[in-house]
Amino acid sequence: MPDVPQLLLFMAAGWLLNLTPGPDVLYIVSHGLRHGARAGMVAALGIVSGCFVHVFAAAAGLSALLATSATAFTVIKWIGAAYLLWMGVKLLFSRGGRLDLNAARATETDLWLVWRRGFLTNVLNPKVALFFLAFVPQFIRPDAAHPALAFLLLGVLFNVNSLPINLGYAWLAAWAARRLQVLQAAMGWMDRIAGLMFIGFGLRLALAEHPTKP
Repeated sequence: MPDVPQLLLFMAAGWLLNLTPGPDVLYIVSHGLRHGARAGMVAALGIVSGCFVHVFAAAAGLSALLATSATAFTVIKWIGAAYLLWMGVKLLFSRGGRLDLNAARATETDLWLVWRRGFLTNVLNPKVALFFLAFVPQFIRPDAAHPALAFLLLGVLFNVNSLPINLGYAWLAAWAARRLQVLQAAMGWMDRIAGLMFIGFGLRLALAEHPTKP
């Protein structure tokens, strides 16, 4: 494990990276706006759960396979891109509706669906796997006795460290929805904008080249 200054730097870098908007943040915020803080937080937990899969896979060497195998990267890339595009098209052509400002109305089935889609949004993005493979090893000592264990512990710390940011996005989105009543009338347009953004993320992922390709 790194020393205390390096560990603090790792945590600070993790916070900054998690503040960067992307499909994960968009997913959390959209559910926080529409269904309240509870659904937004469940969406955040789904995203973080997907990150744990990438951490364990990277520790087991699967992320290294994605980094070196163009075929494996391409397969996962197209699956992830298709899923993002499907979510975008679904939002783009949704009928919209009024915001559910009472988060307690969300049923267990709805919350399970929110978690599952958040989980898949993250798991099916090979760039997340490659990110962990590129970022975490920078904080592992070259002479570490158990580098795989150090990678696993740092990856878990990164995910736990991301929870305040992701849950904060969910809470802020729900807070804004309760106070900005204009969102009631604009919800249909917001769904369409979110749909276009998901389609954009999906297309960007589909066009991404393998990092080892010249």
